[in-house]
Amino acid sequence: MAVSISGAALARDAEAAKPAEATDADAPLQMLVSLKDQKIRVYRGTELIRTAPVSSGRAGRSTPSGVFSILEKRRKHFSNLYNSAPMPYMQRLTWSGVAMHQGHLPGYPASHGCIRLPRDFAKDLFGMTERGLHVVVTKETAEPEPIRHAVLPQPMQVGTPVASLSSGTIAADPALRGTVAATDADAELATLTPENPDFDKPLRMIITPNQEPNANKTLQSLLNKMGFDAGPVDGVIGRKTRAAISLFQEGADLPVTGQVTTALVNRVYKDAGYEKGQNATLRIRRSFKDIYEAPVTLKDPNEKIGTFVFTALDFKQGDAHVDWMVVPAEGEQYGTPTEILNRVVLSDKVRRDLSTMLTPGSSLIVTDRSFARNTGLGTDFVVVTK
Repeated sequence: MAVSISGAALARDAEAAKPAEATDADAPLQMLVSLKDQKIRVYRGTELIRTAPVSSGRAGRSTPSGVFSILEKRRKHFSNLYNSAPMPYMQRLTWSGVAMHQGHLPGYPASHGCIRLPRDFAKDLFGMTERGLHVVVTKETAEPEPIRHAVLPQPMQVGTPVASLSSGTIAADPALRGTVAATDADAELATLTPENPDFDKPLRMIITPNQEPNANKTLQSLLNKMGFDAGPVDGVIGRKTRAAISLFQEGADLPVTGQVTTALVNRVYKDAGYEKGQNATLRIRRSFKDIYEAPVTLKDPNEKIGTFVFTALDFKQGDAHVDWMVVPAEGEQYGTPTEILNRVVLSDKVRRDLSTMLTPGSSLIVTDRSFARNTGLGTDFVVVTK
């Protein structure tokens, strides 16, 4: 069963949950770089703890904006691209050459694309960070804000019954493998959530819309399956496809036009037993490796989203609640964070799976930007917004 969000559900969620301290020493770090005002701001949870000037890429070699992670750290590093130029306290953001490091700050963008930092700040920051930590680069100034929403995953308590499954059922379902354990291989018994062995490893999650299938190809395929010869499934409504449409319309007691109409498409879908699939995908990485994928639904799929980064704050194993924060990486030009989450619908199974896997500092990116070009081996989900 799919779960959508109502105002009443949000009110109950807010009433039942006691806010966590966003400024807790164990809250996740997050770095926000503003290209407009040439500053980096370091947050622990939603508390600003450090700020410093930067020098980003100059005209023609501008620093890309988007959502990145620290991929590699080296105290001493020399550029592979620019005459072995020194890059002390280097923290790599892309394998194509963008990094944060100590460098000269003239007061304006002057680098080849990297983010130059003051010497003492670069050294201190290097000691605070770990691989996998998010760095969000924005054009305008952005800051994290607390948020509550029923779509944002909540932890499932250790020992909670989560399913009535046999070990064979679990083995057949990759999404459940490793998240629940059957207590009796021969009986269908309720399983209990075990402690998470990867509790110290944040998840990197992303929801993106799927590419819309070609409507004409779908129509041709369904007509062919029902015995109407629509010709090749090529998306071209040619002579054979029009003839098949006319034949179907005649049998369905529709006006015989040979043309594609809404009434025709709806009737073909109904008679063929075809339902449009879920129109978005949730993907999860841990330690730069894919571990989970599931279909989800986006309401109003043709409406723009932008890019939002939601991050879970600190919690302990056994806690039943975690607070979240959000950074609008492209501002709120297409909607507020709450309005964007209102469009996300998760199935009960996906919600359960997320609850069993959730760890402190996990993040969820919701975006209509592509991540494919810059995401690969040894990266988290990289979303470039310009």
